[in-house]
Amino acid sequence: MRIDGRKELELRPVTIELGPMAFSNGSVIISTGKTKVLCSASVDERVPGFLSGSGQGWITAEYSMLPGSTAPRSSRENRRRGRSQEIQRLIGRSLRAGVELEKLGERTITIDCDVLQADGGTRTASITGGYVALYLAAAGLVTEGALQDTSMLTNVAAT
Repeated sequence: MRIDGRKELELRPVTIELGPMAFSNGSVIISTGKTKVLCSASVDERVPGFLSGSGQGWITAEYSMLPGSTAPRSSRENRRRGRSQEIQRLIGRSLRAGVELEKLGERTITIDCDVLQADGGTRTASITGGYVALYLAAAGLVTEGALQDTSMLTNVAAT
C-alpha cells in the first residue's frame, strides 16, 4: 500500500483540461493525483539550422518547475540545472518518437511543460500532457490548411 492509499500497481487518477491558454497553439493542464503540469505547444514556421532545406520538421521541449510547486519553495532556475535539462531532453525525444517529422514540414513545435504542483510523476505527466498539446497544435494546423491531416502522429503516453 502506498502513502496516498493506492495499491502498489494502481495508477494515480488522471484528468486533462484542454485549452487553458488562449494564445497557445495547443495547451492542457494534466493532473496525475496531486501533480499538475501545464503543457503548451507553440508552432514556429522555421527549423533549427541543421534541418534547414530538409523539408523535415522538429519537436523540442522545455521543462521547468515553478518555485511554489514544491515544499519548501524551490528557487527559480536562471540557468537550466542538469536534472531539468535531462528531463526536457527526455520529453523531446519521447514526443519525436511519435511523429513522422518529414510530414510536419519545415516547422518547429516547442512543447513547454511547467510544473504547477509536484507530487511525483512530473516526467510522465509532462510527456503525456505534452503529447496532447502537440496533437491540439497539429489539429490546428490541419484546420488552417497547413497540414493535410494528423496521421503523422502516433499516440504517446507515459505512466
